[in-house]
Amino acid sequence: MTQLQRRRLIRGAGAAVLASFGPWQVNHAWAQARSKKPLLIGLTTDDTGQYALSGQDEQRGILMAIREQNERGGILGRRIETVHADTCGDGAKAGPVARKMIAEQECAFLLGAVHSGAAAAISKVAQEYGTIYFNTNSSSPTEAGKDCHRTKFVWDGNGTNFSTAIVRGAMTGFGREWALITSDYSWGHNTAKGIRSIVEGNGGKIVEELVVPQNARDFSSQLKRIQQLKAGVVATAVGGEDVKTLRAQVRGAKMDRAFAWINNQQDWPDVYGAGPDELFGIFGTNWYWGLSLAGVAEFNERYLLANPGYRIKKPGNVFYNGYMATRELFRAIEHTGSFNNLKLIRELEGVKLAARDRMQHHDAWMNPATHQLQQTIYMASYNTRPKETDDLFRILGQQRPEEVEDRAAPAACHLESYAATPSYEV
Repeated sequence: MTQLQRRRLIRGAGAAVLASFGPWQVNHAWAQARSKKPLLIGLTTDDTGQYALSGQDEQRGILMAIREQNERGGILGRRIETVHADTCGDGAKAGPVARKMIAEQECAFLLGAVHSGAAAAISKVAQEYGTIYFNTNSSSPTEAGKDCHRTKFVWDGNGTNFSTAIVRGAMTGFGREWALITSDYSWGHNTAKGIRSIVEGNGGKIVEELVVPQNARDFSSQLKRIQQLKAGVVATAVGGEDVKTLRAQVRGAKMDRAFAWINNQQDWPDVYGAGPDELFGIFGTNWYWGLSLAGVAEFNERYLLANPGYRIKKPGNVFYNGYMATRELFRAIEHTGSFNNLKLIRELEGVKLAARDRMQHHDAWMNPATHQLQQTIYMASYNTRPKETDDLFRILGQQRPEEVEDRAAPAACHLESYAATPSYEV
């Protein structure tokens, strides 16, 4: 009997059974026969497209966590193996990738995504089968809002978290008239919406919002319009290759010092090796390799050993998110002593992580109402006094999870019931 057939059988058992008796009890003879077979995990990362650099980086973080777990003997006596297919950062391609991994390749869990459209498509398919899916790096507020699912867990900070941390301080320091440059897809629009809400809620004004298509390579008309507006602050909700292009053109137009630039979140793979002329403005992140916290130096050393010859010599936020999410999946399996998806979902909904364990300044926890990890958010700028070549960020401050919480998410998120979620065990 295949896993897919097994899932269909369990779903067919009926919601009333699930509601009355909890997760479907496995056939122990069948489970013992499978116990020494590898545990198969599907990596749904974006290897090409707008977020190719970050997709490849998060995959390395996931694989390091898997490698370390296998070195400890695997998980509940089973070796962990992976399959991978490029989602291209495209929802139309990501959904079929997820379906093939679950229905044909019999993956027990899915991990990875940077593009929010891809993450939303993957999670919709995963919920259909009851497969636990970890969105490791997509930060659209919709991922833990209207596109949330019982089987999906979101491990990065979202656009609202980063905006809340950065915008208030920027209004005090740089003025109350703002312009927005928004990438024309869900993450861009929802991040910009969050920025607008915070600016206007604190007495500021959005003088104009300039929407640009994904994969934009010419921002000249937007930059000309910004010069005409004379807003004190320009906030960008643009990411990946697009933000690198935007930065280069801002610098070429000599506008990098004429305005205060706010970038909601800056992913490490997109700026690695950048200089002060490229990495201007203020931005957010949820982790930095140079934090003076316990465990960081050791993590950096393990990173180098696991990635010989890799162009990025220091771990960044994207790698960190992939690693930490994967580690928590294995901890949940070990703590429950089970591969049953509903047991694991309940375990993950109650996750609480000490700051020391996360290498952050404040304790983190999973919000059971939205399935997004609540965590420390850092504000940063380019470091003008680096201690070494790759010391690019100057951490300006950090805020507690409760200070940057996305308070609109619980109302927008409607998690499926446990009874409506197919139960399975691999």
